Amino acid sequence: MADGEERREARRFTMSLPMRVLPREAKGYELDAHTRDLSYRGLYFLTDAKFEIGNEIEFVITLPQQMTQAGDVYIRCLGEVVRIEPTENGRVGIAAKIARYEFVPVAATAA
Repeated sequence: MADGEERREARRFTMSLPMRVLPREAKGYELDAHTRDLSYRGLYFLTDAKFEIGNEIEFVITLPQQMTQAGDVYIRCLGEVVRIEPTENGRVGIAAKIARYEFVPVAATAA
C-alpha cells in the first residue's frame, strides 16, 4: 500500500456531533465528547479521558433536531478503541471501530 493511500472501507463524514462515552470498564462513569468525523464503521472523537487501544467502549451519539427535522435522535453504539493520538491542545484523539449500533427510543433516554 502506497504512503498516504486511503485505507478506509466506508465514506467518512466530517461533523461535530455531541456524544456521551461510557467506558465498559468504568461502570457509572460517563463523559461528554464531540465527534470529529464518523462513518457507519467507526468514528474519531476528542476527549480529556484516558483510553487504551483495545478498550471496549459504549457511546451514544446525538443527531440533533436541526439535522433530523424532527426531534433529537440517539444512536447507542458498542465499539473498540483502535488508535490514540495526542493533540496539540492537550486532549486525546480516539479512533474507534463500531461493532454494532441501535437507535434508542426517546423514552429510554429520559430515564
